[in-house]
Amino acid sequence: MLNGLKRYLYLSHRWLGIVLCLFMAMWFVSGVVMMYVGYPKLTPQEKLSALPGLAAERCRVSLAQALAAGGQVKSPDSIRLTSVAGAPRYVFIYGKTPIAVDAETGNRIDQVTPAQALASADSFLATADGYYLDRIDEDAWTHSKALDEHRPLHRVQMADEQATLLYISNTTGEVVRDANRHERTWNWLGAWIHWLYPFRGGALDRYAADIVIYTALAGSVLSLLGLIVGILRWRFQGLYKHGTKTPYREAWMRWHHLLGLGFGVIAFTWILSGLFSMNPWKIFDSTAAKPKLQAYMGGDISPQYFPLSVAEALARFQNTGFQPREIEWRVLNGQGYYIAFDSQGHSRIQTAQTDSRVFETFDWSALQTAAERLMAPNKIARQSVLNEYDFYYYSRATHTMTGHIDKRLPILRLEFADADSTWLHLDPYTGNFSKLDAGRRVSRWLFAFLHSWDWLHLLNNRPVWDVLLIVFSTGGLLISASGIVIGWRRAKRKLAIHY
Repeated sequence: MLNGLKRYLYLSHRWLGIVLCLFMAMWFVSGVVMMYVGYPKLTPQEKLSALPGLAAERCRVSLAQALAAGGQVKSPDSIRLTSVAGAPRYVFIYGKTPIAVDAETGNRIDQVTPAQALASADSFLATADGYYLDRIDEDAWTHSKALDEHRPLHRVQMADEQATLLYISNTTGEVVRDANRHERTWNWLGAWIHWLYPFRGGALDRYAADIVIYTALAGSVLSLLGLIVGILRWRFQGLYKHGTKTPYREAWMRWHHLLGLGFGVIAFTWILSGLFSMNPWKIFDSTAAKPKLQAYMGGDISPQYFPLSVAEALARFQNTGFQPREIEWRVLNGQGYYIAFDSQGHSRIQTAQTDSRVFETFDWSALQTAAERLMAPNKIARQSVLNEYDFYYYSRATHTMTGHIDKRLPILRLEFADADSTWLHLDPYTGNFSKLDAGRRVSRWLFAFLHSWDWLHLLNNRPVWDVLLIVFSTGGLLISASGIVIGWRRAKRKLAIHY
């Protein structure tokens, strides 16, 4: 019976390998590319640096007028003032739906024309001319769900040195993605194949997530079976008749066995953690009710909290030497604030009262009061101010998956005694918060740590991180390549016998 079980193990590993080794090899190669070139995206810093300074004299439409022009009865979840084609524009977010209103004329933007899209692109990248390509729902560089509310997207090709491709929202007219030639070229070997994006946008689009999940699951099983088979076939005591501890005399089989023993654990954890990145079957989802933003703010974002007009607020920011490129409306503890961002991503806060003042950060006590209201009736079990990064709050390079998220310091961490052991991270520069419950902390171990090795001691000591990941990726690639050769030979023999 034991011999029969071993045989099934060997056969399962063999035939899974024939099917999956090409995928495995592709993942190891593309993973190395992603270490240095990420999937195209427009980071907040890139966007802010391309926008002109907001001109107070051009902001002629009040918040109340703009909301009325937007045509929605309920209050928006967020309000932002930005620039499109050099002109100020309100952007209201209702759930996931953006609505844009011209801050100069009060006209709602219902649809963006090709001419308007081209004007937006030319203003965004003013150092180069552009020409309009087309309007598309989705292409190789716009698979991100974050772009769904902006579809269809206008594409404008810029004639700059990097041959940048700009994507313009059909809803707001903003540039929402840029993809230069360097990113596009390397991504054919990087994120585009690593995330199996060839299955997106076509007949298999609805099954794309399941294809990734079940391919990664099969790859995890393959790697685990390989480890078990490798250990079973290794002669821990004594030698085989031909004088080695591996039973294989043929070179490819012998190297596959040795490489599997040397790098198999790494290969298994990488494929398994890739599976966890998809949050398969919602295993990391919280069962708690989603926090209500209104509870945190202490009121809706409505004109009553903003007696100081945006034009006056802009002028007062500028009088302090701060030049806003974008402004956000914020309500915290029932009081209105303007949050302004300059071209470098620096921020300032201004109270929205007639006797306004400009300052840099909210008080910790104000943030804590808002957080307690958000999490009521749950109580704070522990609180701390982080002045340096730790395992659960840290920054990554901008090209990585989460690198565009600004992780400033210091921040306030509040740990609550609720059923999900929720942590809140509160940013004093903007009043924003992020939620990290027990499931997400487990996901951080099982995906981010095991998959990206984003351990601070390694990230802060590059190129040690680079060397380790490249060596281990090479080991995984060699396991896969030797498996491809072995599988191809066996498949040819089987086909020859069959025919």
